[in-house]
Amino acid sequence: MTEQQYLNLALAKMHTGQWFGWKKDWTGSHRESYENIIVHDNSITKPTEVEVNAKIQELKDEETAHTSARTTGKAKLKTGEALTDAEVEALFG
Repeated sequence: MTEQQYLNLALAKMHTGQWFGWKKDWTGSHRESYENIIVHDNSITKPTEVEVNAKIQELKDEETAHTSARTTGKAKLKTGEALTDAEVEALFG
């Protein structure tokens, strides 16, 4: 996933609905960057950049753990070892 995709996913998971968007007259090298976030819902305040970065890191960590569980699960299946619940979930959903 690209950094812009992680940012979009992190924002989508922070609140429900289409609460955010992107400036039309954007600044920086990417339109989808923290500085260009606009909030459509008046009941929601724009999360801080630290909060957004923490959510992005959480998503990356989840992806890494899932990939790791999938890899170890495959190896265990080949050797006949017992699988953990995380490995079963990563392999079979």
